[in-house]
Amino acid sequence: MKEEKVVLVNEANEFLGTMNKMEAHEKGVLHRAISILIYNSQGEMLIQQRAKTKYHWPMIWSNAVCSHPRENESFQEAADRRLKEELNISCSLSELYQFVYQAKDETTGLIEHEYDVVFQGTYDADIPFNSDEVNAIQWIKPQQLIQEVISTPEKFSFWFKEILKKIEIS
Repeated sequence: MKEEKVVLVNEANEFLGTMNKMEAHEKGVLHRAISILIYNSQGEMLIQQRAKTKYHWPMIWSNAVCSHPRENESFQEAADRRLKEELNISCSLSELYQFVYQAKDETTGLIEHEYDVVFQGTYDADIPFNSDEVNAIQWIKPQQLIQEVISTPEKFSFWFKEILKKIEIS
């Protein structure tokens, strides 16, 4: 299988080229990413535990989906594609905001440096997630999630904790 490439950008999200995903994470080069928050009609948020086979941050809890757009793919198209690939679902997604962050996985030494576009959607049916991508899922009340992040921050991805700081939790 050909290695996936990421789209390199500057902080204004201007295209700079592409690079193999692993190399971009080894060098900490800024690239495009997407993050998806999914809620159910009871107001619970879906979180996922990343698969054991992930090359960085395996078994860490995070938002419903996080990934990268391909070259010539919009952030929206990437979000729709990865929602289907990771969770085997589809729903209407709306963009919330964009932000840039950088974080190092101390276990692997890999660096996330991403221009991240955050989306949200609502979904109320079974989630037959892809076990190659996701180890487990959980619906959780936002206030309970915040308490868990405060008490055990090491269990959650850096970018998810940053996203939680920017959204309104009710």
